[in-house]
Amino acid sequence: MPVTVATWNVNSVRKRLDQVRRFARETAVDVLCLQETKVTNDLFPVEAMTEAGFPYQAIAGMKGYNGVAILSRRPLAEVRVEPWLGRDDCRHVHARVAAGARPLEVHSLYVPAGGDDPDPEANPKFAHKLAFLDALGPFLAARAAADVPTVVAGDLNVAPLETDVWSHERLNRVITHTPVERDKLKDLMAAEGAGGPAGGGWTDALRRFVPADEKVFTWWSYRAADWRAADRGRRLDHIWVNAALAPALSFAAVHDEVRDWPEPSDHAPVRAVFEVP
Repeated sequence: MPVTVATWNVNSVRKRLDQVRRFARETAVDVLCLQETKVTNDLFPVEAMTEAGFPYQAIAGMKGYNGVAILSRRPLAEVRVEPWLGRDDCRHVHARVAAGARPLEVHSLYVPAGGDDPDPEANPKFAHKLAFLDALGPFLAARAAADVPTVVAGDLNVAPLETDVWSHERLNRVITHTPVERDKLKDLMAAEGAGGPAGGGWTDALRRFVPADEKVFTWWSYRAADWRAADRGRRLDHIWVNAALAPALSFAAVHDEVRDWPEPSDHAPVRAVFEVP
């Protein structure tokens, strides 16, 4: 039974309602993880999302900033919001999704951007981002090693490979692609960060189907008049799969056509398909 999971930083869910409806209609996605919803829970467009085919919703939002959600065609259970580093800043929600013989554990995660100055001593936002990645270590390592099929999807705000950015040379000292960020994300993927258990590890769903030496992006700045011609992108949005689910992964791709839709987010969705028993 195929189950489709997608992640998308929508940069305001209420502004992108038409795009979400269209994406849901054209892809028949079962579970859609959103980031930067930028709306409090009481104003989240519950009815509109239900009409779009997602009657099951797990949301954690705040006014004007951050906000994450899991929208599902399938029942959700065990919904939880994680307040990382003691902050209720609505960056991580997860739930169990009914799928085949065993439920999937799905995480919608939004890592802090980190500001502009890649010096953590001079830039508290960047220091917070690095601390956030460190704090994720044991949590994600435990999920990687668990026997529960698990998906971590979201805007991780790090492009870990040289081919995840339009120019490694130009961006090597730019936040999202600095060596310290890339190293921390690679440690998280290997389930080695912050003293996590050895073994397990995560599968980068998109890189299962796009070779590591091939460039692929999920974000393009609004500043380019013609983003596609300039193609100065970064791969900031990821879907990770633990060992219990990796054998079921059958497809993954970036839907960059969505970046051409009217009034788009600066991020494009990433979608993965699983053949679950």
